[in-house]
Amino acid sequence: MTISLKGAHLHNCMCGTAKTKMIWITLFLFHIFPHLFASSDMPMDEPVILNEQLDNVSFQDQKEYSSGKDKCTMPCEMTAKLMRDEKHSLCSILQNTMVSYTRSTRKLIRDLIDEQQKTLEFLSSQMNELMTRVNTLSLDVQRSNNDVVSLQSHGRDCSDIKETLEAISPKIPSGIYIIHPEDTDVPFEVFCEMDYMEGGWTVIQRRTDGLTDFKKVWSEYLDGFGHLPGEHWLGLRKVFNILNQKNTRFQLHVSLVSQDDSIAYASYDNFWLEDETNFFAIHLGRYAGSAGDAFRGYDQEENQDTVPFSTSDIDNDGCAPFCTFDEKAVESCSVHQNNTGWWFNQCGKANLNGSQLDQDYSTQSHIRWDTWTKNGKPVQIKSVSMKIRRVQIQNSK
Repeated sequence: MTISLKGAHLHNCMCGTAKTKMIWITLFLFHIFPHLFASSDMPMDEPVILNEQLDNVSFQDQKEYSSGKDKCTMPCEMTAKLMRDEKHSLCSILQNTMVSYTRSTRKLIRDLIDEQQKTLEFLSSQMNELMTRVNTLSLDVQRSNNDVVSLQSHGRDCSDIKETLEAISPKIPSGIYIIHPEDTDVPFEVFCEMDYMEGGWTVIQRRTDGLTDFKKVWSEYLDGFGHLPGEHWLGLRKVFNILNQKNTRFQLHVSLVSQDDSIAYASYDNFWLEDETNFFAIHLGRYAGSAGDAFRGYDQEENQDTVPFSTSDIDNDGCAPFCTFDEKAVESCSVHQNNTGWWFNQCGKANLNGSQLDQDYSTQSHIRWDTWTKNGKPVQIKSVSMKIRRVQIQNSK
C-alpha cells in the first residue's frame, strides 16, 4: 500500500498540515506495532518508498513553512509597529487633552473666585453705603422731630429759651434749639435738656454709644463735632460764648452711668472758661454730688481746676519733660489717652472725652472719673453728659 503525500499544503504560518501530522502518526504506529503492517498485502520494499516520500514531504514542508513564516513575520512586525505608534499617538493626545482641560478648569475656577470676590466687595460697599444712609436718615428723622419747635425758638441759651417758652407752653420738649449768645455774630444750634432737673440745660458734651470718635485735634475741639441728638462735643468757642455773657453765672452738671447702670453725678455751682489766647483754661466753683470731685482729685498735683485745654497737637498738660501716670512715664497725656482732648494736669483723675471701648472686646473704658469708686477701684463708665445752666446773680463772675 502506498501512502500518497501529494497535495499536502500549509494550513497556517506557524503550524504543519493535517496530512503531515497523519504521516507522522502512521510512522509512529509502524515502529510500535509492526505486526499490523506485516499482515497486510503491502510489499516489503514499500517502507523504503514510504521513507523516501516522507523525506520529500519533510523537505517540502520545511520549505513551505519557511516561506509562510516569512510572509507572516513582515506584516506582523509592521502591524505591531503601527499599533505601537498609534498607542503612543493616542497617549500623547490624551495627555495633551488632560493638560489643556486642567489648565482650562483652573482658569475657570480662578475667574469664578475673582468674580465672587468682586461681587462680595460690591455687596459690602453697598451694605456700608446703605447703613450710612440709614444712620443719616435716622438722625434726620430724630432731628426733624426735635426741630418742630426748636427752629422757631431763639434765645441766648437754653435757660433763656425755657423762661421764654414757659409763658406760652406748660410742657417744653427737649431737643435742638437755636441760640444766639450776647456779643456773638452767628447763632448756632444746641441740644436743650428740658426734662432733667427742672430743665433749661445746655448740653456741651455727651457720650452714649461710642459711635463718635473723640480722637480729635485742636481745631476740631475748637469748633465741635458729632451729632447733637447723640454723641457730640459742642466746641470750646461756642461754650466760651455762652459762658461769657454779661451778668450771668453758669453751673456745670456732670451725669455719669456705669456699665452696670449705676448712676452718679458731680455738680459745680460756678463754671467759666478763659479766652482762646489762654487755651480756654477751666475754672470751677464749689463741688456737690455723689461721684466725687475728680476735677480737683486728691492732691494739688492732680488738680485740673484752672488748667488750660490740651490736645495731641496743642500740649498744655504740664508734663515737662514727662510725668508719671499709672506708674508709667508719659510725655503727653492726650497721646497717652488715645489722642483725646481735655483739661489735663499731669493727666489727673478726670477725662470724660476718653476712649469708649467696645464692651464686646474689652471691659475697660477710658472715660475717666476716678473719684467715683466701687470696692476701692474706679467705676467703669458707660455714658456721660456735661450740661450747663444759667444762674441769675447780681454780681458778675
